[in-house]
Amino acid sequence: MINVILCGGSGTRLWPISRGSLPKQFHSLYGETTLFQQTYLRNSAQSEHTLVVLNSELYYVALDQLKEVGAKEFTLLVEEEGRDTAAAIALAAFHIAQSWGDELMMVTPSDHVIKQERNYYAAVDKAISFATNNHLVVFGITPTHPETGYGYIERKAEFEVERFVEKPNKDKAEEFLKNNNFFWNSGMFMFSSSLYLSELKKNAVDVYDTSKNVYDICKENLRFITKQMQKIPKISIDYAVIEKSESLKMVYGDFGWSDLGSFDSLYSINEKDNMKNVLKSKTVLINSHRNYFESSSRMITALDVDDLVVVDSDDALLITRRGSTQGVKELVGELKKDNANLVRYDSKVFRPWGQYKVLEEDESYKIKKIVVNSGGKLSLQKHKHRSEHWIVVSGVANVTKADKEYIVKKNESIYISAGEVHRIENPYEKNLILIEVQVGDYLGEDDIVRLDDVYRRT
Repeated sequence: MINVILCGGSGTRLWPISRGSLPKQFHSLYGETTLFQQTYLRNSAQSEHTLVVLNSELYYVALDQLKEVGAKEFTLLVEEEGRDTAAAIALAAFHIAQSWGDELMMVTPSDHVIKQERNYYAAVDKAISFATNNHLVVFGITPTHPETGYGYIERKAEFEVERFVEKPNKDKAEEFLKNNNFFWNSGMFMFSSSLYLSELKKNAVDVYDTSKNVYDICKENLRFITKQMQKIPKISIDYAVIEKSESLKMVYGDFGWSDLGSFDSLYSINEKDNMKNVLKSKTVLINSHRNYFESSSRMITALDVDDLVVVDSDDALLITRRGSTQGVKELVGELKKDNANLVRYDSKVFRPWGQYKVLEEDESYKIKKIVVNSGGKLSLQKHKHRSEHWIVVSGVANVTKADKEYIVKKNESIYISAGEVHRIENPYEKNLILIEVQVGDYLGEDDIVRLDDVYRRT
């Protein structure tokens, strides 16, 4: 069996924790490891190999997190532009067919919490028995409350599906909760690669044909380029295949499942104090109950407040009420109109050579903390609009500046003027940490002219 992990979601309902450059699956929202790492570890126990489908911006984040948990048997499939789950799974199925022949595919999103792994493995074993007998298997979750953020599956008979229902309003969700035949649609699937491709060809031949063409063109390096991906119709596996198939079975997933789709979900699964507050920061509280408080650095104090969600990050503050957190997605939509970068970028940004964090910025200057991993090497580049001043605070930097090379040690600095070709490299065992001060009339991340890059970025 091959585990196919889908990493396409951006988790906008969990903003400001979840951003485009570091979405929720790469955060430790429940437990010590990230949701993505939990997904890999949980499914690798029953899988021979793992395929991760993700966008190019998340490639090195995923690679680092897989290495952290000692992952070995995995392959990363990079979509430069996502075209929803039908295409993502098709690309994975074509790769499985070429590399292993016809194999079972366990398709899992990367951002789920599963508390009861023994029950989970039993459900997977049941799904295997159906999938090996030429069925497409969906995993239905017994509802625990009237959830309006999930789609539903209606059962016809045991393991049989009557229909799929879109996300309901509150009244409908309450009605479904009272009916034992309705289950949450988990977004997890199992089937053989050959059956999925034949069902896709039968029910959405345009998706099949264009996905196959993209795979054949890009299979050498498994990086599916934008101009090819744009030819694939954008549609989910549910609409393209699952809801049209006559070969469905449903396995019941009563294993403590949550997709952490909102702060209400986060509140429900986390431990609470004696006033039923979830506290993920230093706090001082008086007469405050049933709140969710989280801060990346600052202390949160509260007096006489109930049922609030307060999330404080380095660069943004969210305040809402419990029960209203599905609306954070709408809030993010409004925010994009004026400050798209606040939605897209986390204060900590990962790069193939390491990471950086913006400490402070204004219109004419920006201060960053930069970490260059051992063996990391930035591109040979120049900037049109800004100069840079680097101060090494830990480790040793090899710096290329114009046509000369310099060794810059702890408590030493070097200045790069606007338009000057430069590069930082860390060939040493210890990570390099430096403070960068940018000064100029434009400080955007797109003011980079790359002349050479070992990571093949443009």
